[in-house]
Amino acid sequence: MAGVVERIGVAGLHVHQWLYEKTDGRIGTRIGPLRTLLLRSTGRKTGQERVSALVFAMDGDNRYVVVGSNGGDDRTPGWVHNVRAKPNVVVQIGRDRHDARAEIVLPGDDDYARLFKIVNDNNRYKDVGRYAHYQTLTERPIPLVVLITG
Repeated sequence: MAGVVERIGVAGLHVHQWLYEKTDGRIGTRIGPLRTLLLRSTGRKTGQERVSALVFAMDGDNRYVVVGSNGGDDRTPGWVHNVRAKPNVVVQIGRDRHDARAEIVLPGDDDYARLFKIVNDNNRYKDVGRYAHYQTLTERPIPLVVLITG
């Protein structure tokens, strides 16, 4: 189960997302040094638009990699279930929106280790990658999602 620090971080992301959405991207493209995006997906049960603010790293041109860590919680975040069911999404960075296709990458998949290194190196805290730390907090495999635009 996620610790107190992780839960505070998740709460901070909710405030960040609120600002990002309410300002239509004028505020929110970064959390400190980390770049963030808004992922607009379709709820798998409701069919309604769902929005998630996520830290991302790039894997070449037009490939945004996000992590379904949920701060190390034992539950996979809802947005991962949504993109698994309906992979056509919209990626918003600042005020720019792009149609994208989501591809889920799991441990054991050919590209997982390489992509995990990219996102883990991108999101470091106290000389440790946050995502590697989050993986120690849960037994579930943390999925990566590649959002491909263009």
